[in-house]
Amino acid sequence: MTLDGTELPRCPRPIALAMRPLPLPVLGVALTHFARRLSDSHPGLLRRLGSYADRKVLIDPTDLPFAFWLDPVAGPRISAHRRHRAPQADARIAGPVAALIGMLHGRFDGDALFFSRDLTIEGDTEAVLALRNALDDAELDLSEELIRLSGPAGAVLRRLLAGVERVSGLPLHRDDRNGGFA
Repeated sequence: MTLDGTELPRCPRPIALAMRPLPLPVLGVALTHFARRLSDSHPGLLRRLGSYADRKVLIDPTDLPFAFWLDPVAGPRISAHRRHRAPQADARIAGPVAALIGMLHGRFDGDALFFSRDLTIEGDTEAVLALRNALDDAELDLSEELIRLSGPAGAVLRRLLAGVERVSGLPLHRDDRNGGFA
């Protein structure tokens, strides 16, 4: 439930089903590359984790067919796993992908999502809070970061992401400064 009382969007089932056959090792390599580029672009991101930088976190979008295992110390490293085969982590944060991305993009309040039970946190909750605070401070826009990294294909990717956001209702961009996909 969002702050205005509306239901959180869920990843449309056809999109989730289309993701099932993705080769998870390849996805993990791509995500790790992306995470390293983010940490290079935002050098304070990992530093902001402080004493929690060695904690492994499982990010579990419950409406997708896999979860992400984050190891900040390893450069950072992200691997994708089938939910029932995910490695042990110090903490787990689970919820619909819209809640996780919307919280990252500043669209939804993490505390409100937790208290409305849209998000579940298990294990080292302080590590999850440190991660959330580090991400909040960085004011990331995952779509803009992807567009920036995609070079000449950026304009096409921008239109594609805008269409996916419009059709799915998923908060794929940060809404505050640039007004989104323009």
